[in-house]
Amino acid sequence: MLDGRVAWGERCVATALATLAALFIPPGCAAAAEFFAGGYAFSDELGGFRLLSATGTGSAADPVVISEELFEVAPVTLVIRNLNLVSGRPIQSQLTLVKRVANRSNRVWAGFEMELQEILKQPSVYSDGLSFKQFSAEAGDVSSDSFINNERNFEPYDRIEFSNGHVDPDAEATFKVTITDATPVRQFYLLQDPKLLAASLPKAGPSFAALGK
Repeated sequence: MLDGRVAWGERCVATALATLAALFIPPGCAAAAEFFAGGYAFSDELGGFRLLSATGTGSAADPVVISEELFEVAPVTLVIRNLNLVSGRPIQSQLTLVKRVANRSNRVWAGFEMELQEILKQPSVYSDGLSFKQFSAEAGDVSSDSFINNERNFEPYDRIEFSNGHVDPDAEATFKVTITDATPVRQFYLLQDPKLLAASLPKAGPSFAALGK
């Protein structure tokens, strides 16, 4: 009888601890989410943000629309898996993404960067075939409703820098990018990095010595 009471008590304690843990898990640390759209799988399994949905076929007319929340002003990585390579379906020549990114931090974003990586934490190189439509880039391939300027840097990495704008806390920014992969692989990564406003030091004026004083 005592053993039964002890076992029951242990179960109660374990249940209580699990409930408390669930209540105090930070928003960016929830279980990984994965959504399927356009022959691809999209996952937030590497942490730091929350993936909410993914819909669409991935074409220019019907892009994959991804909704997500970022909780810190820090880089996060979206995992993308090409399901066409294992399903026998025709492989798309390009993937058009529209990303709706909610700023759940308490800081204003003054810029935003995206970078493609075929190998996690390693810059994409020219020979891997993965890029933001490097070989036939057009102005309409990249845009944002929150940043006026965007600059594509292809070497020695595949990166887009969005600037001249801002995203307030609890506001949402929309980004459009087009990804091509001439030699498709099963899995690749999209690094996302919100930026804070960087204040530059004032330029030094002429010294008194230079003015002859």
